[in-house]
Amino acid sequence: MIDDQSPFPPLRFPPRPSRGSSRAVSARRSLARAAAEDGGAEPRPVRRGRSCGRSGRDRPRPRGLRALPPAMTGEKLRSLRRDHKPSKEDGDLLAAGEDEAAAAPGGAFTGGKGGRAGGHRGPGAHRHRPPARAAPAGPERGPFPVHECVFKGDVRRLSALIRTQGIAQKDSHGNTPLHLAVMLGHKECAHLLLAHNAPVKVKNAQGWSPLAEAISYGDRQMISALLRKLKQQSRESVEEKRPRLLKALKELGDFYLELHWDFQSWVPLLSRILPSDACKIHKQGINIRLDTTLIDFTDMKCQRGDLSFIFNGDAAPSESFVVLDNEQKVYQRIHHEESEMETEEEVDILMSSDIYSATLSTKSITFTRAQTGWLFREDKTERVGNFLADFYLVNGLVLESRKRREHLSEEDILRNKAIMESLSKGGNLMEQNFEPVRRQSLTPPSPNTISWEEYISAESGKAPHLGRELVCKESKKTFKATIAMSQEFPLGIESLLNVLEVIAPFKHFNKLREFVQMKLPPGFPVKLDIPVFPTITATVTFQEFRYDEFHDSIFTIPDDYKEDPSRFPDL
Repeated sequence: MIDDQSPFPPLRFPPRPSRGSSRAVSARRSLARAAAEDGGAEPRPVRRGRSCGRSGRDRPRPRGLRALPPAMTGEKLRSLRRDHKPSKEDGDLLAAGEDEAAAAPGGAFTGGKGGRAGGHRGPGAHRHRPPARAAPAGPERGPFPVHECVFKGDVRRLSALIRTQGIAQKDSHGNTPLHLAVMLGHKECAHLLLAHNAPVKVKNAQGWSPLAEAISYGDRQMISALLRKLKQQSRESVEEKRPRLLKALKELGDFYLELHWDFQSWVPLLSRILPSDACKIHKQGINIRLDTTLIDFTDMKCQRGDLSFIFNGDAAPSESFVVLDNEQKVYQRIHHEESEMETEEEVDILMSSDIYSATLSTKSITFTRAQTGWLFREDKTERVGNFLADFYLVNGLVLESRKRREHLSEEDILRNKAIMESLSKGGNLMEQNFEPVRRQSLTPPSPNTISWEEYISAESGKAPHLGRELVCKESKKTFKATIAMSQEFPLGIESLLNVLEVIAPFKHFNKLREFVQMKLPPGFPVKLDIPVFPTITATVTFQEFRYDEFHDSIFTIPDDYKEDPSRFPDL
């Protein structure tokens, strides 16, 4: 830590008063008169040497008092003190000495020979003073000690605190210690936090994760470390939820569910290439099969085919998920562990793409009954599939998106624009030969000049920026949606969430799961509009549901299918 960022302000000592000050002179004259009246000699000055004992006459006298003659009585001393009234100047000197003591670290007295602060004082100046107290503890002594030592790059103190302090705590700006370590380029602190499983997915008040901040900073090694830890924590989260999920599936009856996806966009030409999909879900015991024609829909590119996704709850976690390509008669297990090459390729893509964050704000969301009719308006109620449903308008739903590109060159931006234009016209990444280029670490941003005190005392929501200078574009889009709720649907929302959690690897199903977790009107959402991307929405319709029993063979891999580990590289 450099000096100009020290948590204590520089000490400024008041000038020592001269021995000829009015107070000192007055005290000496009073003592001389008292000594003459008692027939004694002028008092001897207090010795400043080392005392050899603490008994009898050698006991140290209070500083600021000269020795009194032996004949001086207590009554005479009290009279003397009453006669000598300190002047206004005397009071100022005393206050200065007290302020100086309070300003010193640990409350120690500083300045002046022999430890005196404020010069020599006479008897009138000597009075009882409460013990000096240290300066009030600032934020660094408060609730964020781990954040403070990460901010200052104090690895030794961090290694001691990390055993007893929470490392997932957010500060007043929503940053975890890992956020700060990555933003400031304190790699040793970051690796120490990762070794103790600091959360990587968590977002700060601006909606950015530590991984997003690492991409901005541009250190390839740090991005790789965070990406690996993120995947590890995701696997651990799935395994942690697995027993609860299997129990919920087992208690749920066996059923067949059919739903339809219809994707739309207000962008010209884009709606023509957006897919639709009919999904059929079979559930029996703790096994689920999903038949679909759309396996993935990410960043406006999709994979189509005659596909089946099988979850076998009885199998080992590494063999639970299988995707069947029914056209080519091959299958691929959805593996958790990735090769070094796959991880490095993903890092290349992250370092050459925009950093994107989207949040569906539901703070001010309201539901109002949809109306129908021209002259006589009434609440809209219609059948959706086999179920009677009440229709509602969704108000106050806002999609907030942020896009950062301070880590990109002009060449990167032009290249990404060409990719998006190709996709919007129905192009394919493989056909266009858009291969990721191996990226090197960027030049680190300018060193941080903000002190811990400036950072932590900043108003919430107005944190000083740390790291590379931001290049960020923000947008808000009010999302108008309709939702149909049915009281007749046999399945509850909680049961639906458990099923959707199993098939969460499909990105669009994960969006559906996030949406139905909101506080919805009574019933089951048999038809709803959800935002998938800022320019794309999806209408999801639950068309059929029935309790049924199925043959075990539909949850197993057919004998004539062959394994192809690279059939679906994005899974």
